[in-house]
Amino acid sequence: MGSVENGVPAKRAPLLRLSSSADGRSFFHRPRSRLARFLLFEKVDYFQWICTVAIFCFVVILFQAFLPGSVLEKSGNFGVSRRLAAFRELGIFGKIGELDFGEGIRFVPSKLLEKFDKENEEANSSSSSGWPRRRTALLKPKLALVLPDLSVDAAHLHMVSVAVALKEIGYDIDVYALEDGPARSAWGSVGFLPTVLSIRDKIETAIDWLNYNCILVTALEAKIVLSSLLQEPFKSVPIMWTVHEQSLALRLNKYVVNNQTQLINNWKQAFKRATVVVFPNHALPLMYAVFDTGNFYVVPGSPTEAWEARDYISLNSGRDRRLEMGYGEEDFLIALLGSQFSYSGLWLEQALVLQAVAPLRQEFSSASHLKVVILNGNSTDSYKAALEAFSLKLGFLSGSVMHAGVGGDVNTLLDMADLVIYGAFLEEQSFPSPLIRAMCLGKLIIAPDLAMIGKHIDDGVNGYLFPKKNVAMLTEILSQVISDGKLSFSAKNVGSIGKAQGMNLMVSESIEGYAFLLEHIVKLPSEAASPKTVAEIPSRLKEEWLWYLLEDLTSRNGGDRESRLDDVLDEMERQWNATYLDIFSPINWAEEKLIEMLNTRKRLEEDELKDRTDQAHGTWEEVYRNAKKADRARNEVHERDDKELERTGQPLCIYEPYFGEGTWPFLHHKSLYRGIGLSNKGRRPGGDDIVASSRLPLLSDSYYRDVLAEHGAFFALANRIDRIHKSAWIGFQSWRAAARKVSLSKRAESVLVESVESRKHGDTLYFWARMDGDPRNPTRQDFWSFCDSINAGNCRSAVSEAIQRMYGIRDGFDSLPPMPADGNTWSVMHCWALPTRSFLEYVMFSRMFVDALDAQMYEEHHQSGRCALTLSKDRHCYSRVLELMVNVWAYHSARRMVYVDPETGAMEEQHQLKGRRGSMDEDLAEEWDSDRPDRRSLWPLTGEVYWQGVYERERSMRHQQKERRKKESKDKIRRIKSRARQKTLGKYIKPPPEDDFNSTAV
Repeated sequence: MGSVENGVPAKRAPLLRLSSSADGRSFFHRPRSRLARFLLFEKVDYFQWICTVAIFCFVVILFQAFLPGSVLEKSGNFGVSRRLAAFRELGIFGKIGELDFGEGIRFVPSKLLEKFDKENEEANSSSSSGWPRRRTALLKPKLALVLPDLSVDAAHLHMVSVAVALKEIGYDIDVYALEDGPARSAWGSVGFLPTVLSIRDKIETAIDWLNYNCILVTALEAKIVLSSLLQEPFKSVPIMWTVHEQSLALRLNKYVVNNQTQLINNWKQAFKRATVVVFPNHALPLMYAVFDTGNFYVVPGSPTEAWEARDYISLNSGRDRRLEMGYGEEDFLIALLGSQFSYSGLWLEQALVLQAVAPLRQEFSSASHLKVVILNGNSTDSYKAALEAFSLKLGFLSGSVMHAGVGGDVNTLLDMADLVIYGAFLEEQSFPSPLIRAMCLGKLIIAPDLAMIGKHIDDGVNGYLFPKKNVAMLTEILSQVISDGKLSFSAKNVGSIGKAQGMNLMVSESIEGYAFLLEHIVKLPSEAASPKTVAEIPSRLKEEWLWYLLEDLTSRNGGDRESRLDDVLDEMERQWNATYLDIFSPINWAEEKLIEMLNTRKRLEEDELKDRTDQAHGTWEEVYRNAKKADRARNEVHERDDKELERTGQPLCIYEPYFGEGTWPFLHHKSLYRGIGLSNKGRRPGGDDIVASSRLPLLSDSYYRDVLAEHGAFFALANRIDRIHKSAWIGFQSWRAAARKVSLSKRAESVLVESVESRKHGDTLYFWARMDGDPRNPTRQDFWSFCDSINAGNCRSAVSEAIQRMYGIRDGFDSLPPMPADGNTWSVMHCWALPTRSFLEYVMFSRMFVDALDAQMYEEHHQSGRCALTLSKDRHCYSRVLELMVNVWAYHSARRMVYVDPETGAMEEQHQLKGRRGSMDEDLAEEWDSDRPDRRSLWPLTGEVYWQGVYERERSMRHQQKERRKKESKDKIRRIKSRARQKTLGKYIKPPPEDDFNSTAV
């Protein structure tokens, strides 16, 4: 290499290779490190630099070997080094503190990005089975935003700015908070009305999270919401959890040392439940790496640094902190910031910056007026001693170069500084947080031209940049901005511009990042409209945080968020410790000794009496075991409780199908109602709920439990219904009806029961959740249009084809049952009641219909998860069609349909019965199905429709027919015997034969 670059012969660069490793890495750098590039392009005396660096390294090694342990080890502060030590003990990033000069690690959410790409490919693939799917776009996509409280802080400024932008591009957002606070008015001023949730150990306010397409959770304190979303049926709801705080990460080492594994696992479970865990910078995902399951993501940008800087300025206005700290008016203070990451090359980088700053001594009347304060995480005695020795070597006076740890009052140190130099050459992925804070304090900043810094700093406009390949340029920049020992006027203007921009740095990246994530993790139903794209976000919402919303409330701030979070974490630890102590309480050894003595004496007495009697003796353990066995047996036979006894004489029983613990707050505890769980898991304790999967094995298959949904409970109950249901009427009510405030009130329950008992309307379908009031139907569409809108536009086609399959109708005939748009309404959400015998007729029809529908959808949906009735992968496929089929059956089987107002109980008949006739012939469908025994059929797996009441009715009918025939026979005999007979008029004399007459005549 004989080339010369910038006047420096490149062939002398290998002089720095003091030793090499097997993989080609040098002592100071990895291949192609910035140090090599710096030395290749720097116009300096190599011998001087090598000697300087060698002396610095020698001093560091010397002091590390002979000085006592570090101050950090003796203190209780959790600095950067302590955090990294915690990760090393956890086995995560064990070499994060040993990175070479100018190099680091990068956080790349590879799993999430691969998932997004895969889903995009699937979405762009060909449509399902050639069925054209369409979006009706009747509703806005709906989000829930859960806040830890309504206090005034940076996190609220961040989230309210994001929420306003998301609302602008088409999202409908409901805001929830765990505690009230002064920020309520700020949210209200931009159109959000926060709902405060009552929290103790769990969420007491019942929320149907299925109403939301995604849930945005903010802060670690809101973890309790994630705990409630760990239960079915909410486990599939997407969650975006934003974590701004580092308090939990700083405690991980303590949890490991104290063997609090259960507490760590509890947090792991919460992090795992989130679809995406969002961090505002790239340092936090490394700190929380022990919880990473491939769902971490960084959306850069947060007003935290700006908020803290503004708070500091407002609290310290009028104070001269420089004078308080002992600095004179002629002193010029330079703050040298290090990276928030700890790596071995950082010392060398700071040495290079100090070398560039050293010539400034000539700009001052006395070299003592130049002060340099280095802020980084290394606060060991060995480092401080090495720093002092190296600064003296460069010509600084003793005490002119000082070190301050990041655990100190960084704001005060930055505020006292005349200018700030960023002295780390590590290519970070996000803008360094300490540099943002310096900008917000109005300080002139000088930084290397790293990619992320150069993206936001315009050289000479809002800061100064020096080439990382030519550190000597830093000396030139410093000589330009410092005049007569003070900052020049132009340099102060640059600092002022930097302050204005620093207060709103990376707003655009943050707003666009959240919108981008929502585009990829939210799967909208066909009735929801697609939001605007990221590019359509108004530019005014991406230029600055919405400071004006919280300006008047700043003085009412309730304290620092980190300190409040520490209190919350302390409380969680106390609860865990209390549980732990209850399980492993200290043993009273004196009491244990006494018990052991008594047991020994008893055992001796039993041994003495052993040969004196033939009576078998049992131990208390056996008695206890037998008692437990009896308890289990009693639970298995399920003793009848009060509600079951009360239900015996009732004419109506309303069943509430549910799946998972998340539905429990919505279920009733009255004798009129009875729960029916679709799975054995998540069954309510202590109740008489029915387990549908135990009555119908088909529901043990998760696939059919999901696609049938609540309709699966109908099949389970109809399967030998006489064993479980004795009432003449049967009803159903979805657990979601209570969440939507359309469940029956006490008055409506009484009215319905009275109508059933009196048979006021005869064989009738009563329903109380109406289609024209459903949130999915804001435009009040007719029946089939509504069905199409919630089934990707394919409801008509799917039902028509299923009817053709059921009845063997030839192609070309319109097999779609007409459903008139006569101004009346229809039933939704499975909230209705029927006579039990009519319910069984409906089940016989729906079994045939489901079998035909499943034949259309099963193959593709079971294999790929895609369904013609949805726009994206959906476990429930045709459950939304089944939700409406009771209307088709009731209307076309000539049954009355009566709407019951769920609040008042007022009844109104819908779709007048006159002119309707029964056309739902279940026998015809069953006969056609039996003609094709070779096809795959779901019908045999949907149960056996049998009811003792039907059998008794048929036996009664046969007996009546037999009695009628006997009566008719007796009546006929009696009529024959009792009818009048005519008397004879005379005696008939038979004439002689004609031949004999003729012979006589002759």
